Amino acid sequence: MHARAEYIGFTLVALFLAVAILGPLIQPHDPLAQDVARRLKPPGYVDPRAGPFWLGTDGLGRDILSRLILGARVSLLVGAGGATMSAIVGTTLGLMAGYAGGWWDGLIMRIVDVFQAVPFTVLAIAVAVTLGPSLRNVILVLAISTWVNYARIVRGETLAQRNGEIVLAARVIGANDLRILLRHVLPQVAASIIVLSSLLVGSMILFEATLSFLGLGVQPPTPSWGNMVLDGIEPIRVAWWVSFFPGVAILLTVMGINLAGDWLRDALDPRHRAL
Repeated sequence: MHARAEYIGFTLVALFLAVAILGPLIQPHDPLAQDVARRLKPPGYVDPRAGPFWLGTDGLGRDILSRLILGARVSLLVGAGGATMSAIVGTTLGLMAGYAGGWWDGLIMRIVDVFQAVPFTVLAIAVAVTLGPSLRNVILVLAISTWVNYARIVRGETLAQRNGEIVLAARVIGANDLRILLRHVLPQVAASIIVLSSLLVGSMILFEATLSFLGLGVQPPTPSWGNMVLDGIEPIRVAWWVSFFPGVAILLTVMGINLAGDWLRDALDPRHRAL
């Protein structure tokens, strides 16, 4: 069963990555083209002039399938971009806190405590309102809200490594602190960073959808899965498909990333694999 879950996870991730990369080549229609004459048409609708609309149309007559394909690129960019920026900030501060110790450690960890005292959603919404809604700001909001996860884990790993034999040997031969961190400490904590990133990407896609649903994320007419769900709330009684299909896309993507992340955790973390 575990092996099946692993294959399902990587297959889903590969599928959505392929859709995001090949989007312009496989979109059956212009995802931004509006035509109120064909608004809220059900899945399988065939327009005599434009051809089939396999997943139907939304309230402005736009093709839901084409918007899903373009939305995949936006949502995956937000997830990967937010995780990368968060990893850079959190890893840097975690390495500094764990290796330097003393007042540096105290200062950085008190900042971490302050960020963790505020619920993630509340913090993300507050930052989004302050910066304004845009794709770039959504990525920045997610990075600001999640870097503490990396900082705490990397700090703990660094504390365990800083007095290890490899680090002590590097000090004896005269290596400076920066070289020790980059050449000897960072490779030892890289597995934890990769595993955490794989798990956070899925969470970031969900929170991007939440922010877009609240009107604080990616702004129309650019489609993201979150604002597509929002588009379908008002007509949901007569046009369930408008919000259903982007909701399914979010579900499958996050599930795939989490299944792949579980496998990475087992493969890269020997302590967990031993359990």
